[in-house]
Amino acid sequence: MDRESLYDFESEPLLVVISGPSGVGKDSLLQSVQERGFPFHFVVTVTDRPPRSNEVHGEDYFFVSTAEFEKMIEADELIEHAVVYGQYKGVPRQQVRKAIASGKDVIMRVDVQGAATIGEIAPEAVLIFLSACSEEELEERLRGRGGDTPKQIERRMATAREEMKRLPEFDYVVINRSGKLGSAVDDVLAIIRAEHCRVDHRKVTV
Repeated sequence: MDRESLYDFESEPLLVVISGPSGVGKDSLLQSVQERGFPFHFVVTVTDRPPRSNEVHGEDYFFVSTAEFEKMIEADELIEHAVVYGQYKGVPRQQVRKAIASGKDVIMRVDVQGAATIGEIAPEAVLIFLSACSEEELEERLRGRGGDTPKQIERRMATAREEMKRLPEFDYVVINRSGKLGSAVDDVLAIIRAEHCRVDHRKVTV
């Protein structure tokens, strides 16, 4: 570090990826972070699945048809995309670029497969794995969420076991214990603060 940069502590904007098994609470965690009023840009994922009763287009997801999603793939408009439980999900490239260019930290939630892809495309991204404290607790959440048949829950649990094996690919793990979402949010915010205190700042390009 030279003399001119010795006191230049301005940090680069971060690309923070929240991932983890289905039912672990990724959406609830991001909603809670938003409610605390931090100036982050929250990336809205695109999907071709129909919205659930409590979901809002443009806030929870961008809900598009399968044909529209496939056009986005052809036009290279997505940083990453995958088929998750038979449905497309993807991250809009331009949305992320604009947010980083504005100097804002960017936070997105993706499945574990998507996080791995983003880690390859943007190695300086901060990858956070959100986990339940036990397999039993995760299964209980999936059952309590409703909308899935026993066979679908069994499939999600099998996928979760495989996803847990990929934990070493992540930078951090945060445990989201039942009834203690606030603690998980505190941990994520602490990680972001710590990352901004790094001597060697991460510089993300997508």
